[in-house]
Amino acid sequence: VGVGHTGKFAGMMISQGWKMVASFGGGGMSTKEGDGIDVAGSDIECQESSCTKNKKEIERALQVVGVGYGRTGTYSLALALEDLGFPTLHTQHLYENAEIFDHAVNNIFYKSIEENEVIMGTPDFDLLLQAGFTATMDLPFALYFDQIHEQYPECKFILTVRENSDVWFRSWNVLANSIVQPAQYTSFMVTHVKKLEYYMRWLFSVVNSDKTFLSHRFPLPPQNKHSAISSYEKHNQLVRDSIPSSHLLEYNVRQGWEPLCRFLEIPETDCPSARGIPFPKSNSARAVRWQ
Repeated sequence: VGVGHTGKFAGMMISQGWKMVASFGGGGMSTKEGDGIDVAGSDIECQESSCTKNKKEIERALQVVGVGYGRTGTYSLALALEDLGFPTLHTQHLYENAEIFDHAVNNIFYKSIEENEVIMGTPDFDLLLQAGFTATMDLPFALYFDQIHEQYPECKFILTVRENSDVWFRSWNVLANSIVQPAQYTSFMVTHVKKLEYYMRWLFSVVNSDKTFLSHRFPLPPQNKHSAISSYEKHNQLVRDSIPSSHLLEYNVRQGWEPLCRFLEIPETDCPSARGIPFPKSNSARAVRWQ
């Protein structure tokens, strides 16, 4: 949470810079009826009469949302979705997108701390689309699957899971212990770390079903294994019960490319596995400790 991967961040910034340059030259999304979506400065028109969906409409909808808890392989999956052509916002890069992050901080995280009550609220999902994302992974957006499904009914959902709940909690606990100390000692002097502290307090309150985290002085209480596992299992079951099976993939990243490509209707010949490209592996518990 809040620890970016420098290579990916640099690539994203370069990409955004080129988009800005293109906009100065008059490029961008076409607004005329029947025009195609501008991609990398080029207009691509739908020339086949069998097109059943308006491309501009698709662009205004989230296409893939990861609804698994953190520490279930969400970052590796985010990298995989990027490779498959879905610009993906992962929580690890949330603070790099100020408008999206500030909206959540002001309307949900800090508001919860002010009122000493966990407030779920309603994120502005359209802000993700305006920033160029068509997919999102990890918390907090994973918690809003019902609202996302209602707003974007064609969206597909991926529930990432671990081998069992104990395995998940061990990894979650490593993350929690790893991010508390930096927040404790630097949030008072670094603005974006202070905002991450608000998010962290809110998130721990949600996962542990305990609002004590909202106001407790540092050091924060330890993660409650029983409550966290109960929250993890309840969330997963709610997702299974709420999202139609046609739009839901329950997935362990160890399964690799094939089930992901099938679910997202990527032709077998276009699936990275057909070209011998390994599935991304990132953000292990050991790496989190080191970072």
